Order: sequence, then C-alpha cells, then structure tokens
Amino acid sequence: MSPSVPLQEMIRTIRSARTQCEERGVIQKECAAIRAQFRQNDNGSRSHNLAKLLYVHMLGYPAHFGQMECVRMIASPRYSEKRVGYLGAMMLLDEKQDASLLITNSIKNDLAHSNQYVQSLALCTLACMGSAEMCRDLAPEIDRLLRSSNSYIKKKVALCAVHIVRKVHDLGELFAPSARSLLSEKNHGVLHGAVVLITELCERSPETLERFRKTVPDLVHIMKGLIISGYSPDHDVAGVSDPFLQVRVLRLLRVLGRNNEAASDAMNDLLAQVATNTDSTKTVGNAVLYETVLTVLDIKSESGLRVLAVNILGRFLLNNDRNIRYIAMTSLQKIVGTDHNAVQRHRGTIVDCLKDPDASVKRRALELSLALVSASNIRSMMKELLIFLSCCPPELRAQAASGIFNAAERYAPSQRWHIDTILHVLTTAGGDVRDETVPNLIQLITNTSELHCYTVQKLYRALLTDISQQPLVQVACWCVGEYGDLLLRGECQEAEPVQVTEDDVLDALETVLQSHMSSPTTRGFALTATMKLSTRITENVDRIRSIVSIYGSCIDVELQQRAVEYNALFKKYDHMRAAVLERMPVIQRNSEGQAIEEATEGTIKEIQPAKVKQEEGGLPQQPANQVCDLLDLLGDSQESLQPSPAVGSTAPALPVSTTTTAGGDLLDLLGGLEPTPQTPAPTVTVYEKNGVTLTLSCEQQSDSTLIVTLTASNSSDSDISSFTLQAAVPKSVQLQMKAPSRDSLPAGGAAKLTQLVVLNNPNKVNLKMRIRISYASQGSSVQDMVQIDSFPGLGAAGH
Repeated sequence: MSPSVPLQEMIRTIRSARTQCEERGVIQKECAAIRAQFRQNDNGSRSHNLAKLLYVHMLGYPAHFGQMECVRMIASPRYSEKRVGYLGAMMLLDEKQDASLLITNSIKNDLAHSNQYVQSLALCTLACMGSAEMCRDLAPEIDRLLRSSNSYIKKKVALCAVHIVRKVHDLGELFAPSARSLLSEKNHGVLHGAVVLITELCERSPETLERFRKTVPDLVHIMKGLIISGYSPDHDVAGVSDPFLQVRVLRLLRVLGRNNEAASDAMNDLLAQVATNTDSTKTVGNAVLYETVLTVLDIKSESGLRVLAVNILGRFLLNNDRNIRYIAMTSLQKIVGTDHNAVQRHRGTIVDCLKDPDASVKRRALELSLALVSASNIRSMMKELLIFLSCCPPELRAQAASGIFNAAERYAPSQRWHIDTILHVLTTAGGDVRDETVPNLIQLITNTSELHCYTVQKLYRALLTDISQQPLVQVACWCVGEYGDLLLRGECQEAEPVQVTEDDVLDALETVLQSHMSSPTTRGFALTATMKLSTRITENVDRIRSIVSIYGSCIDVELQQRAVEYNALFKKYDHMRAAVLERMPVIQRNSEGQAIEEATEGTIKEIQPAKVKQEEGGLPQQPANQVCDLLDLLGDSQESLQPSPAVGSTAPALPVSTTTTAGGDLLDLLGGLEPTPQTPAPTVTVYEKNGVTLTLSCEQQSDSTLIVTLTASNSSDSDISSFTLQAAVPKSVQLQMKAPSRDSLPAGGAAKLTQLVVLNNPNKVNLKMRIRISYASQGSSVQDMVQIDSFPGLGAAGH
C-alpha cells in the first residue's frame, strides 16, 4: 500500500483484513509511512496523515508519536490544520502528559482570535483536557469571553467554565457575576450553559448557593416561558418545548430549594403547573415529569404537591416501559419512610410488579413491597409475599425470606400466625434462609408455651412430608425431642388431633439420621432429639439406647463424640439423665428485644452454670464445646475441645437442670472444676453516626490470639439493609472474620448485629484496625470508615 493512500482507502483496506494478523500488518505499514512523512516535515499532507493516525488510535493501536505533530498543527495559522490538530490533542493528550503544557499559549492566542470558529476549537479543547494549571492560566480569558455579545461563543464558554470550576474549585467566585447575567439571555444554548454553570457553583459553595437563591424568580419565569410557549421548530421535541433546558432548570431549582422554605414556596406553583400540564404519553414528557417529581420530593414542598408527585410515580408504574417502572420504584423506595401513606395508595400496583418478567424490576418491587408492610396490612401483604416466594427466582429467594422474617417479627398479629408464617417460609425456601433462622424460631417456640402442642404436631407432619429442607427438619427434630410427650398425648385444641405412637416418632427420627440428604448438623439435632425422648416415653428406651450406641462408631467425629457421651449417660450416670434432659425453660428478653443470654450473638463467654444451661436451649447453632465440655463423661480432662460448626445445632437439645446442685454435679464429672464467673470485657463505642452505633469488645484467648466482638445497632427511624463490615489490619497480623449474625438492622434498635473478628498477632506488633461500614438506608447506599488504634481491656504485652 502506497504511503499516500487516502484515509477512505486505508479504512477500506483495514476492514477487509480477514485476520487480526493481517490487520496489524496493514496498520504497521501505514504507521511507518506516517512516521517517515512526519520526519520529512511534509506540510502538504500533515493534516491528512494525522487524520489517519487518529483512526488508528480509535482502533486501539499506539499513536503517541503523533502528539508533537498535534502541537505543531495547533500553532498553524490555517483553520483546516488547527481543526485536526485540536482534535488530535483531545484524543492523544491528557493533563498528565507534559506535551499538553505546550499548547497552553496556542489556546490563549486562539481564544483572542477574531474568528469565532477558531475560538470554539480552543474552548472545546480546554473543556475536554485542560489541566488545573491550564485552567488557572486561562480563567481570566474565559471570564472575558463570558461577557461577549456572541451567543455562539457564550454557550461554549459557559460549559468550559464548568470544567474549570470542577478542576479548580477556588475559581468559582470568578465566574459567579457573569453566570448571573447569562440568565437574561434569550438564546436557549446560552441559557442551558448558564444553568449548568450555576448548578455547579451552587453545589460546591454554600455561600454561592445563598447568593443564587435570589435567582429563583428568574428561573421560574424561564420555566413558565417554556411551558406556555407555542410550537418552536428549533426547540420542540415530540411536542415539548426544549425538554433539555427544562430538565436542567428543574435540577437547579431542586438545588436552590433544598432545606429552604422561602425558595421552595416561590417554586411550588410552577412545579404544580409542570406536573399537571406536561404530556406523559411521550418519553420526553416523562423525563420532565420525573425531574419535577424529584424536585418536589427534595425541597420543602406542600403536602398536596408531594401527593401529586407520588401519584405521578404511581402512573409510571403502569407504563409499558420497564425502565420507567424501575425508576418509579426506585424513587418510591426513597420516600416510603417519609410519605408512607401516599405510597400505600399504590400498593396494589407495586405488588403486581412482583410478577414482572424483568429481574431488576422484580427486585425493586420486592424491596418496596417489604417496605410497605405495616401492622394494618400484614396479613394481606404477607399472603402476596408468600405467593411470590413460592415462584420467585433463586437469586431473590434469600432476600424475600429474610424480609418476610423481619416483617413477621415486627408486625405479627399473633404468636400462632408468626409461627405458621415462618414454617411456611421454611417449607417453601428452607435451603435459602439465613443461619440465624433456626435459633430464632426455636426461641420463639420455647417462649410460646400455649402453642407447644400445636407446633410440635405441625412440625411432625412437615417432617413426615419432606426432609429435604434442612432448617425445617432441624426445628422439627428439636421440637419432637423437646415436646415429644405432648405429641404422643395428642390433646391439641388448636389443630386436628393426631394419633402418634412412640414407634412412629422414633421411625421418623431414624429416617432423618439415615437419609443422605441430612447434613451433619441435622443428624446432630435428630440424635439429640432421640436421646431426649428417653425421658419422655416409657416403652422404647431400649430402642433409643440401641440407636444412640450405633452412632458411637460414626465416621463423623462430632456425632460420634455426642453418641459416646449419651451412652455414658445411660450406663454410668443414669440417675442424672432426667435432670440433664429436662425441658428447656423460657428464655427471658430484655427491653431491646434480645435474649438476656445473648442468644443471637456469635460467641458465648464462660458464665455461671445456670446461665450456661439456659443458653444451651436457646442457641441451636452455638459452638458444641460449650455443652460437650460439661458432658465430657469420658474422663477428667480439663482441656476444652476446639469448636466445630458441625454439631453446633445439637447443643440446644441438651436441657440441663437449672438448680445449683445439678450444675455442680455436671461440673464434678470433669474432675472438680469450679464454676468461676468471668469479668465481662469492657465495651467501647467506636462509631456513632446517623443513628448507627458500632461497639467493640475484646477477649484475649491466648498470648497472641484476640477475639474482637463488633456489635451494631440502629436507633434511627428507618430500617437498614445490606449491612456489612470489612476490616483491615497490619500485614503481620492474621485476620479471620466470622459470619455476621444478620445483614439488616431494624429501626428503633429492635435487633442488633454481631460479628466476630479473630486476630492472631504472633509478632506482638502494635495492633491497629480499620473498619469499613457499608449499608443501604431509604434506597441510598452509605459507606464510612473508622480507625481503631487501641483495644479495650488489653494489657500492653503482645498487643
């Protein structure tokens, strides 16, 4: 291919290349020819060669050798060469390269050029790649041009000033007087640039914001002129007069009216007029309406105007365009906390969006539906949500189940309804529920003594029907073991009586133990339930002893250990079996709704034996060594076992007598351990902002190991979701973050989130930890950082 090939011919040749290798060969050959002509200073083909080089750059190939040619062409007196030179500068140069400084003087000269098109080239280049130094040097020229009489130049100068303000915030004061005068222009392009510039100035300076609040009447006048103006072919888009300028003016009004009653009052009538007169059948009309809604909801508007805005969003929900439905639900999610009643009017439409085939719309509809649940509509909303749960995509099932649990906990009309709802969720989506669901449900059942018979019968039926949902099977096994005598009696008044024999119950538990679908945790629940039944039935104790002895040689070490301990209870300590396996007491709750024994926390400290006994029943997923240390009947070892999550679920099935004598007997089995209370670790508040509080407590396990407990609570009026904690420590420290107890924080401190962090510091370096806090509240994402330089309750040694 000849070096003088035209641009069109080079493009055609590159496109006809059959392989990438052939394309590279064509481009390398052409680039070599371009380099040769650059070295020869061939002025006749400079712009032609640079244009070809820019096309090569657009394809992703290196073209940096053309940078200096761009600088030379910008300095050329010919407009055709300047045009290509400025285009090349915008594509090949950026503010980080030294070559960009060489064009500063050329831009300054061209800004003073008599030809408006040359001036516009310089303005576009400065607005595209101007560095902070260039902006400082050329800002006086830009301010001078803002006062020119040429509308073509002024609209470009205004947008160039926006770039300068973004690069150098201090220069905003220089452009404020000129920007104010631009609002009196008639040219829409100039007005558009002026509104964008004023918006940028107001967002960056509170003093400038106060100054420009006086321009609200002028903006209202401009907006009214756009609304009532007749057809204008220059600005009409689908029947709406200059929707781009309308959107920009509405955004500026939103900035000026935020947290200011006087400015908000001045624009209320205008916003009502725009909301009622704009055509909503076209996309451009919907764009203007959406900006109007955002402005109404963000300023201190009248209540009637806010209801009108919510109704517009309600109409958006009926639109065939999924994008419009999505932004409508996103906006409603942000205001559901402040305008709950107005959003409730569109509850039916929102629930219908749960059936939308679009995944993003369906997710937004789920979030908004959960936010609309209240005490007055809990039954109807829960019915719709449960229907959705049964057919929702797998990626939404966990979110839906978690939201249903939270809503049921807050607004349950009765305890029976609460239990039925949770069991329905476990039956439908048991594999997708969070880890804390099982202990929470067990605690709820334990505290509802009047429904024990009803619950155990319902769970027994569920156990016979399906054993694939592991959380449901775990709760069912726990209830059968705890209340098996009520099941056998069959005297439930809440439901239809069921005739169950002892053999039927043991057959069901054996099926769980032998099923390939049962996890080690579920088998632990079933084995402990079987053991508990030995004190609740009379005729099949030998069969229970036989079942337990079989698992004494189980391949699962934790299950084997449990079985051996149970065998020891049968043989050596049969006189204590009834006390050890008696029914769990009711778990008391404090004012914040949490169990006093901190049943939902991720760790248990060594406390008095009586408290240990209560926690065993309310904590189906706590580490197994909390109980198996007490029941290690194989010897007198005082060394604690390593915790294993596989049998954490078996702990609650071991109720221990709450009397001091029984606790002392159990401790005697370990070789004379004395129940000594441990001083609780001090707790300090490390973060408190927007109602979110994060506290920290430490427990030193060994000379180099430290367990940090992070506890988060929410005292604000709105729920918090997607709450996550991330931690960073020095490189020589090993960090392990355990799973959090939950990922949401209900409003008003109704529940707390706890997360354990295990730090191993073998080199004894000075410990520091940085924590990133992330969560979503009222539809917006929040991120914050906190630095921890000292840890409470630790000595200087090692940490």
